[in-house]
Amino acid sequence: MEVKKEIALKNIPTKASEQYRNFPMVPRVVYGKGSFDQLGDILMPKRKHSEAPMIYLVDDVFEGTDLINRIPSIFCDQIILISAEEEPKTEQVDTLVKMILEKYSELPSGVIGIGGGTLLDLAKAIAIMLTNKGDAAQYQGWDLVNNRSVYHVGIPTISGTGAEVSRTTVLMGPEKKLGINSDYTTFDQVLLDPDLTKGVPKVQWFYTGMDCFIHCIESLNGTFLNAFSKSYGEKSLELCKEVFLENNSETDNREKLMMASWHGGMSIAYSQVGVAHAMSYGLGFVLGVKHGIGNCLVFQHLEEFYPEGVSLFNKMLDKHNIVLPTEVCSRLSVSEMDIMISVAIGMVPLWENALGEHWKSVITPEKLKSIYKKI
Repeated sequence: MEVKKEIALKNIPTKASEQYRNFPMVPRVVYGKGSFDQLGDILMPKRKHSEAPMIYLVDDVFEGTDLINRIPSIFCDQIILISAEEEPKTEQVDTLVKMILEKYSELPSGVIGIGGGTLLDLAKAIAIMLTNKGDAAQYQGWDLVNNRSVYHVGIPTISGTGAEVSRTTVLMGPEKKLGINSDYTTFDQVLLDPDLTKGVPKVQWFYTGMDCFIHCIESLNGTFLNAFSKSYGEKSLELCKEVFLENNSETDNREKLMMASWHGGMSIAYSQVGVAHAMSYGLGFVLGVKHGIGNCLVFQHLEEFYPEGVSLFNKMLDKHNIVLPTEVCSRLSVSEMDIMISVAIGMVPLWENALGEHWKSVITPEKLKSIYKKI
């Protein structure tokens, strides 16, 4: 039993047991410019009947735009506009699930997330919590979900997070920022339409793209690295270099970054992320720093761990004239710093991937504090 528990936590095989996780992957995916208009045909066979709605969770940045009119809402379907200004929260998931269960006499036919990582993570979490009792915070961790989720679809409108392909939904809980990592989290269907990423503000495009880039660097330099992860990570990194260091057309960049995001998410499916992500969780939990920029704020100071990656990152910053915020942690109280360190240091699988089983000899509270103070 102890060996199985360790495998579940790491999401990788142990040499002693020679057991390998049988990971779910997105079973169906549509790719192509304008493919969003196929959504109605894709959903129709999944509709149980007219009283079992499709629930559309949509980034409220699209309010009043043509995209809303293109959503195939029929019968008693519901479109819920949600702000992505803050990280998704377990409390938010619980509120939305309660609202849906009280409004409809039976479970929805499906949940469709349309937006960036926040909306995709909310869609995954709500699909899980509609069929699992309790609060979302109870399921933050690895392989805690027992019941299959409601059918759910992911439609990214910004590229980089990899949320469209991952088996986790990262949520801010009352005690920690941590994903619901399970075999039931992965989307049943993903629709990749590069046209949906038109008009993303440059700074947001950069920070979210860097989430993808950092996925690759941490996966390819991790102790969990294997041929499966390496093949996806190398392709994603190649695409990131083309997007952020070469002079391509806007159309080419949209298409390449969308595929970089997909491959980057796959690269960590059978491995893990590392130092930047672990510390970014601390920033997010205490200060509410959004995930993409949080990774960047930390990564700039990680030359000790990822020298080549940080060098490339600095070139990308220069090319796109991005200036990172400073003094983000300058006003933290002692207790806030302690909480931030505690959240980061609690991300055990990430540290094991980054530094191996003896990571605690390198990563101490003092070490993390010294890095946070630079941010």
